[in-house]
Amino acid sequence: MVEDIRAGAVLPPVVIGQVVDVDVFESFPVQSFDELKSLMGDDKFGSLSIIDGMQRTAAIMDALTEAAEIGTRELRVEFWLAQDVRALIYRMLVLNTGQVPWTMSRQLSVVYASLLDEIRARVPEIDKLNTPDAPGRRVGGAQYSSDAVIELYLAFGLRKTAVDTKEAVSDEFSRLDVVDNLSDEQFQNQFYETLNLLARLDKEFSRFDGGDSTRFSKGRNIFDGQPARIGFIVALGMKILGRPGSDRSAGERSERMQQVGESVGILVDRLSNMTDDELGDYLRLDVLREVLDRRVGQVGRYERSVFSEAFKVLVDEDFTLVNLEPCWRAA
Repeated sequence: MVEDIRAGAVLPPVVIGQVVDVDVFESFPVQSFDELKSLMGDDKFGSLSIIDGMQRTAAIMDALTEAAEIGTRELRVEFWLAQDVRALIYRMLVLNTGQVPWTMSRQLSVVYASLLDEIRARVPEIDKLNTPDAPGRRVGGAQYSSDAVIELYLAFGLRKTAVDTKEAVSDEFSRLDVVDNLSDEQFQNQFYETLNLLARLDKEFSRFDGGDSTRFSKGRNIFDGQPARIGFIVALGMKILGRPGSDRSAGERSERMQQVGESVGILVDRLSNMTDDELGDYLRLDVLREVLDRRVGQVGRYERSVFSEAFKVLVDEDFTLVNLEPCWRAA
């Protein structure tokens, strides 16, 4: 491709994506690039995403290092502007269907900044979102790394606990599941609401401190690890969206989301009125320790299975269990 560019080949347009405010969105169409830049503001141009044409862009940059005159040629660019990140992800997955090097996680990383910005705005219960540029350590409930949240986003859409964000998604069904979900305009909000419910429970669990340094001696320890977060998110995803391949209608999803939100709200109110001893008795961390301390191979996969089954029980029982022992013993 580098040689073709040097020879003057005409390339398909590079597609640039950006989430813009409603008032900016309603100002389009515009007549010139200067007008576009003026409307969007310089700050937005620092977070543009290439949602189609990454390989072409890299080839152009390589060609420029060999022949500076290429920089004087015109480049065809298409701007894809949206009011929320859901539309960008949908467009990107459709544009890149069939391109093997584009893993699902790599594609999501392209709109990473926009997705995290929306999460910060739409999930008020999250107290801290650590990123590679602003790292930090989890010292309390509702504090997560940005990588972990991106993985939760994938797990919610795919409804699978085994989401490997470092490897290619091996089957086309996974891509189709995400595309189908994104076609429902409520999907993105349902993920944000689910993440908000996770953060609310995390905060309440974190109030309990067993007073020693043994594993899972603090309520916070439950959601310290990704297996429990994944298990919770997938259990709610199944409840709200349905099983992959037998998805629920948009109306049923909304109804179930409301039902789950109300049930978690009742549980959170109940937990908030508990004393430390009562909260410790509810969490039953001694039972969880016993279950997780079993000698098994592939510890990470085992823990995801434990928490997936555990939170499935909690969801099936409509969050009304007297304590969490039935959840921990379900594995």
